[in-house]
Amino acid sequence: MADATAPASDNLYDLLRSRFPADRSRPFIVTDDGRTVTYGELDSMVGRYARLLADLGLKKGDRVAVQVEKSAENIVLYLATVRAGGVYLPLNPAYTRAEVEYFLTDAEPHVFICRPETADDLRGVADGAKVAHLLTLGTRGDGTLPAQAADRDGAFDTVPAAPDDLAAILYTSGTTGRSKGAMMSHRNLASNALTLHRIWGFQPDDVLLHALPIFHTHGLFVATNCVLLNGSSMIFLPKFDADQVMGLLPKATVMMGVPTFYTRLLAHPGLTCEATSHMRLFISGSAPLLADTHKEFSARTGHAILERYGMTETGMLTSNPLDGDRIPGTVGFPLPEVELRIVDPETGGTLGTDEIGIIEVKGPNVFSGYWRMPEKTKQEIRHDGFFITGDVGRIDGRGYVHIVGRAKDLIISGGFNVYPKEVETVIDAIDGVVESAVVGVPHPDFGEAVTAVVLRRPGLTSPDEAAVIATCKAQLANFKVPKRVFFMDELPRNAMGKVQKNLLRDQHKALFTG
Repeated sequence: MADATAPASDNLYDLLRSRFPADRSRPFIVTDDGRTVTYGELDSMVGRYARLLADLGLKKGDRVAVQVEKSAENIVLYLATVRAGGVYLPLNPAYTRAEVEYFLTDAEPHVFICRPETADDLRGVADGAKVAHLLTLGTRGDGTLPAQAADRDGAFDTVPAAPDDLAAILYTSGTTGRSKGAMMSHRNLASNALTLHRIWGFQPDDVLLHALPIFHTHGLFVATNCVLLNGSSMIFLPKFDADQVMGLLPKATVMMGVPTFYTRLLAHPGLTCEATSHMRLFISGSAPLLADTHKEFSARTGHAILERYGMTETGMLTSNPLDGDRIPGTVGFPLPEVELRIVDPETGGTLGTDEIGIIEVKGPNVFSGYWRMPEKTKQEIRHDGFFITGDVGRIDGRGYVHIVGRAKDLIISGGFNVYPKEVETVIDAIDGVVESAVVGVPHPDFGEAVTAVVLRRPGLTSPDEAAVIATCKAQLANFKVPKRVFFMDELPRNAMGKVQKNLLRDQHKALFTG
């Protein structure tokens, strides 16, 4: 039973702590090596880490930049930063020295925590960015951060926060230019977590299987905050491994994943109705889930994956229903308190049912702007508070939201608009195709030429280019038909499983122009 204590302030940690179980000996995290962190241990560790940050001179609003591997202590650090009034800034461990230099220079954190093995290399970067303190954190509770926190007093008074005070800054991927820091407030994170916890029907005995990274919204805020609000536990894996997940699945009731997780599980012979009969819910996000993957998973397990849609700047925006039709190829309905509209990119007018346009959203979960980029913020948040997502979509007659693609991925060929998703849907339905990515590349006559990159099932040599083009010609207007089709063994993806179409465009940019 959860603790009924009301939050003492609008600090996110006070909200999460108010939902901790009354029995603090209940487990919060169980790691892959069998280690357990109880709620009592969590609260004490968070207090010690927060005390250390305060002793290092962290003041309200100061940033704490973190580039470490996934660990229980990493979660403790996130919560401690928020509790101490700081702003948590997670960085992908794959970022290079030059990338880290940009983030530290831009965010000017008071504290930077990195892996023990990268400390020597990054110390000069931190010094150059005038970071006051550099600490380290390893995957098994090693490093200078836990060592210095070990003897601190775990009793710590949470720093009061107003709803709009910053709790985190998450940098966007930066695939089209300079990375932007999305500023997330305590209200943003709290409202989204409370909504998701409610609409996904979390139960007291739920156990989440957590194999996501935690430098991103999905694994850090969506998964972790829902578990904390539920006062329940999660099985905490360093990364996704199909064999390991199948072995641990009997101990879980809920799993959150990216589409790649589900395609890999479908390739596992152990995935059956019996193996998943105890599961309550499978959730997918961070990248589009192919309709075929949804259908095949349902046929194999009896479970309809619940797909949802969100962004770094907004947290989650829509979700297929817990009770109701989870329609393959859609991301469901706007969340409670979220306003979503489809807008004509030329006129700015709101479009009607099944009309394709730019998705714009407004709600308590939508960020306040980009860190130290007021002009960029003005460009992307309208005067009425709606955020221009850059995603292209439509709303059908039942109210389900469909994502068509990214506005920047729109192809204009011979003066006609081509939405890649429409072409990909046709190609993905061809027997032998696992997935496709359609991009526009420069063409001397058409401006852009529709070009498809296709991933075939392992071991197959069909369909070939001619077969793909023939299928497209039979189902699509000629201007939408790919001029060329290429085959790859693997599509380039970012850390969250999204296909990096910019890399495909770069690879084929001279195809028609020499």
